[in-house]
Amino acid sequence: MANISNIARVHSIETMGLVDGPGIRTVIFLQGCQLRCRYCHNPDTWGLKGGKEMTAEELIKIVKRYKVYYKNKGGVTLSGGEPLLQPQFVLEFFKRCKEEGIHTVLDTAGHGCGDEKLYREILQYTDLVLYDIKALDEKGYFKLTGGRQRESLDFLDILIESGVSMWIRHVVIPGINDTKDNIIQLAKFINKIPNVEKCELLPYHNYGIKKYKELKIKYPLEGIPPMDEEGFIYLNNLLAKHLDIPHKVPSKVI
Repeated sequence: MANISNIARVHSIETMGLVDGPGIRTVIFLQGCQLRCRYCHNPDTWGLKGGKEMTAEELIKIVKRYKVYYKNKGGVTLSGGEPLLQPQFVLEFFKRCKEEGIHTVLDTAGHGCGDEKLYREILQYTDLVLYDIKALDEKGYFKLTGGRQRESLDFLDILIESGVSMWIRHVVIPGINDTKDNIIQLAKFINKIPNVEKCELLPYHNYGIKKYKELKIKYPLEGIPPMDEEGFIYLNNLLAKHLDIPHKVPSKVI
């Protein structure tokens, strides 16, 4: 019988990632997500039965090929989909990474198996969490994702208790959450979290429309333009003004 803790369903692998954590990273995108974020550009990651089955050994071999590039805290990032839907594998794989001296990052919205004990175990082998804040209230969270905010906040409580460093991420969408009030409230929320190192505002883009068409899924934000540069820089300056931690304002939309 297969050991489920040693097998993952993998959507794709990026071997020289530069945006999902510090340094140069191997980013492993795991399959499966319970949320249906209106701005999601990878609907092909949703299905839990999609992707390719790969063992921890196979992935460790790939990761080790690029170990020479993991300087300045480079390493491995598990993303998705939602990696916490495959928590036994995340735990096993991160343990193996730490045995190899490889920096580990977990990219998550906190919507996974709901097993608090398992979450705590995973965080023991996690160097950094990229925590995705979808919305700041239950109503807005459900409208944007179709999921419950409470589940994400429960994970955040465990993350705060663990003391593991985190970067906050928040996607900004024109006409939905690109308001002055939303950014100020976001800053106030972040200021209450002791282990936050930085916050990244991510500009909405519509790169995923083609995938929706290929999968014959209606695109939820049809007609909403990508985030404009002037507005994005303004919101970053506003965030920097209200955050208690330093915030680097980008010079353009990436």
